[in-house]
Amino acid sequence: MDHPAAPPPAPAPFTPMAQRFRGFLPVVVDVETGGFDCSRHALLEIAVIPLEMDETGQLLPGQTSCAHVVPADGTDIDPKSLEVTGIVLDHPFRLAKPEREALEHVFAPVRAALKKHNCQRAILVGHNAHFDLGFVNAAVARSGHKRNPFHPFSVFDTVTLAGVAYGQTVLARAVQAAGFDWDASQAHSAVYDTEQTARLFCQIVNRWPRT
Repeated sequence: MDHPAAPPPAPAPFTPMAQRFRGFLPVVVDVETGGFDCSRHALLEIAVIPLEMDETGQLLPGQTSCAHVVPADGTDIDPKSLEVTGIVLDHPFRLAKPEREALEHVFAPVRAALKKHNCQRAILVGHNAHFDLGFVNAAVARSGHKRNPFHPFSVFDTVTLAGVAYGQTVLARAVQAAGFDWDASQAHSAVYDTEQTARLFCQIVNRWPRT
């Protein structure tokens, strides 16, 4: 006599994004700038990736949004920074946006992701994250943008996380220690660095035991 097949096991419960990080939504950010001083140097590129969560509770990178930025009036650009980033300010295909417009271009998908996941606020994830947050906050203040979705001072820093997980603090070495490829020719592009930082953060967090 045939016996009915056993029902498939129920999926393991997991913590939804709205509860995983105390109501915060991790959003990976990288900026390219005209120097190291956020109060003086120009914001030149910004890229963001709101993180997603699959049906098992694993984090994964969402969609990338990015913008080239017209240097704001009164900001400085150190030529040595342009040598590092390879940014050509007057390149005909750069299609840079004014600072306020560039911020809104990348903030809008972050606000949409907050609504989707029922999170209260975005928290910036970055490699040396306070550097990125400093330039975001300075651009917000300069441009008078009123809908900044990011927490004003809290961050998740992959320098610390990678140091704990892999003993590496340089992004390229940490990404490779996590098992991913690194293309040095694409480094110092806001999009590339953001995408690599997102992979690194997800890899570390997904390995962490969850209760």
